[in-house]
Amino acid sequence: MRIFKSHPLLKLVNSYVVDSPQPSNISFLWNFGSLLAFCLAIQIVTGVTLAMHYNASVLEAFNSVEHIMRDVNNGWLIRYLHSNTASAFFFLVYFHIGRGLYYGSYKSPRTLVWTIGTVIFILMIATAFLGYCGNKQIKDLATVITSLMSAIPWVGQDIVELLWGGFSVNNATLNRFFALHFVLPFILAALVLMHLIALHDSAGSGNPLGVSGNYDRLPFAPYFIFKDLITIFIFILVLSLFVFFMPNLLGDSENYVMANPMQTPPAIVPEWYLLPFYAILRSIPNKLLGVIAMFSAILILLVMPFTDLSRSRGIQFKPLSKAAFFIFVGNFLILMELGAKHVESPFIEFGQISTVVYFAHFLIIVPIISLLENTL
Repeated sequence: MRIFKSHPLLKLVNSYVVDSPQPSNISFLWNFGSLLAFCLAIQIVTGVTLAMHYNASVLEAFNSVEHIMRDVNNGWLIRYLHSNTASAFFFLVYFHIGRGLYYGSYKSPRTLVWTIGTVIFILMIATAFLGYCGNKQIKDLATVITSLMSAIPWVGQDIVELLWGGFSVNNATLNRFFALHFVLPFILAALVLMHLIALHDSAGSGNPLGVSGNYDRLPFAPYFIFKDLITIFIFILVLSLFVFFMPNLLGDSENYVMANPMQTPPAIVPEWYLLPFYAILRSIPNKLLGVIAMFSAILILLVMPFTDLSRSRGIQFKPLSKAAFFIFVGNFLILMELGAKHVESPFIEFGQISTVVYFAHFLIIVPIISLLENTL
């Protein structure tokens, strides 16, 4: 295929997915990247198709979603693919970040890759929230989350009114939420390309041993293409089970109730993948501190290259770090559970303890344990 070597555009494709040399010992945990790219492609295709039938109006949003489900040819399939792939997207991204934390993918020379990845994660959360608010007239959720900005001193209320496009959540709010939800995935795709370029132009992929992978590498095609295809086919099978047999398992039953502007739902909670950060927000009584803590919970991923003082990459051969990592994962799952609970005792106290443990892992536990293991 000489054209792959000579054509100016295909030459790029060739260097990334054909001739790109990868360490021969990378495991299936390195397949999450290709799965996430596949999820993003599904989301963009189904999202653009849904946008052709969705009406971002306070009066018609709910009815247009019902129209997609009942009247549009295969509209139910496109919507269920879009909503369930969103859940799969976050499920896989948590595994991708977890693998990065476990194998030290944030350490130099891949710090830029990790930084861009964190920005992608923040943008994903923003896109998911905007999409969830457009799902129906979730006036209450949009009001609660956007009014968090009012905690910012002096300019908070002005920012809230700018986001709303008025003095309350209205047509303008839904319109701008939908416009942003449509545009952000394309920015996300550009950032994913930057993520790939940064990885490709640094040291390439890491490996489970944490050593240099330069001594034994294989070309991306056909070895790793087929390896990625295995997990992609398994993903399609599992996604199909959700879409065709239990499409609403991960959703909220509130989505099937038309919003009533005169009545607030008894419990306002975001989708399951945003619950840990929602739990951190609610665990702090002060509104401004709660908002700062919620954003810090995501941004704190950026400190890992600086707080991990270990001489070797990854924690696969470090029993203390491994124990701390799995305690952190367990604590994250507890936060996810607490985010769905009512704000009452003992959930408030558990939330505060879990929040302290979450931040302590990055700022105290990781540096202390890495220094201790350096000396042992």
